[in-house]
Amino acid sequence: MDYLAQNGPLLLKGAALTLQLTVLAAAIGITLGTLVGLARISPWDPLRAVVSVYVEILRGTPLMVQLLLIVYGIPQALGWQVNEFHTAVVAFGVNSSAYVGEIVRAGIQSLDRGQMEAARSLGMSYGQAMRQVILPQAFRRVIPPLVNEAVTLLKESSVVAMIALTDLIRSAQLVASRTYKPFPAYLSAAAIYLVMTFTISRLAGRLERGLRTE
Repeated sequence: MDYLAQNGPLLLKGAALTLQLTVLAAAIGITLGTLVGLARISPWDPLRAVVSVYVEILRGTPLMVQLLLIVYGIPQALGWQVNEFHTAVVAFGVNSSAYVGEIVRAGIQSLDRGQMEAARSLGMSYGQAMRQVILPQAFRRVIPPLVNEAVTLLKESSVVAMIALTDLIRSAQLVASRTYKPFPAYLSAAAIYLVMTFTISRLAGRLERGLRTE
């Protein structure tokens, strides 16, 4: 109990930063990823080609390399002063957008093509049909993989310890070095990660069930 009383606040503060980073990055990833997914099925060939390269680069290079480039490499090359937390959010959001884009694309393509044709026959434009008919149905189908992406994002956020942000893992490292007891420090961090991922999965499950009953 004394261990938790002394070190719990630091671990919980690190968990709060981890959760905040994940939520903000997921918001960027879903927003940008939806646009990427739509661009991937665009009838305009040049747009599809550019977005395909974007997706392949982000999926084909390590997240840590992307994080270091966005936080340190690009700002140094351009002479910018940046906030590490804000740039980390951007790095994670951009990385996530490539995966979300593929999820959204697959969700849209899983729908019957006749739905788009029916919407167009009613006088809707391509954009109107996407917004009002296709995307609402596609998002219901992609909730499970989007939740998996959010959980992955939460766990991968631990790499921000490399840029000196005091997230959950960095907090556990500080506790371990201060107490000389690494096992309880990292076990506590693992337990907190488990609680957060379990909570996200449960909330998403309720959302999915609610959408199915509408």
